Amino acid sequence: MRVRSGLDRQLQMLEDEVLMMGGMVEKSVARAVDALSRRDLEESEQVVKEDDLIDRKRFDIEERCIDLIATQQPMATDLRILIAMLHITVELERMGDYAEGIARISLLMGQEATLKPLIDIPRMAEKAQGMLHKALDAMVNRDTVSAQQVCSEDDDVDALYDQIYRELLLFMIEDPKTIRRATYLLWVSHDLERIADRATNIAERVMYLVTGKMEESGASKY
Repeated sequence: MRVRSGLDRQLQMLEDEVLMMGGMVEKSVARAVDALSRRDLEESEQVVKEDDLIDRKRFDIEERCIDLIATQQPMATDLRILIAMLHITVELERMGDYAEGIARISLLMGQEATLKPLIDIPRMAEKAQGMLHKALDAMVNRDTVSAQQVCSEDDDVDALYDQIYRELLLFMIEDPKTIRRATYLLWVSHDLERIADRATNIAERVMYLVTGKMEESGASKY
């Protein structure tokens, strides 16, 4: 076995940092939805504050990528890794923003009870988190089959979003007094749907990382 070069080690460290950022985002999404469900405003505030850590991680990773491109002159596969990491980091940062958005909606609601028991929204969150986790595992394992599965799973999240949208719209039609509270939940479900879309984008970047081909799965949305 050959001794790994300095660039090899730096690329592995970079990928580890991206995985760490992914873990931060997964945790942020889970905490935001849990705090919303429990009406835990203190926890919601904490999610909002800690989004700055996700933002900082993105910028740190970007700086390292740019530095490696500038100083190591990577070629072929190594350059592809760096480009993929740059794009994946952007997607993760935006997912963190959506988690922060959910926490801010919770704060807007205050101690007011949700319009209806939260059943489908936590299901959406669980599916979106699962997609992100699988996409990051696919990155580590260079697994295009799993990456493609992530793209296919986006349809399940979209179906839940459509179901929530129709249900909340019915609430608003039947009783206009529910419009404000229904709108809060619509915003939450939209943020979760976008998180799933970003997980799909990450999966597409994994496929690029492995194959070198830039292709859309047909499920991604920007």
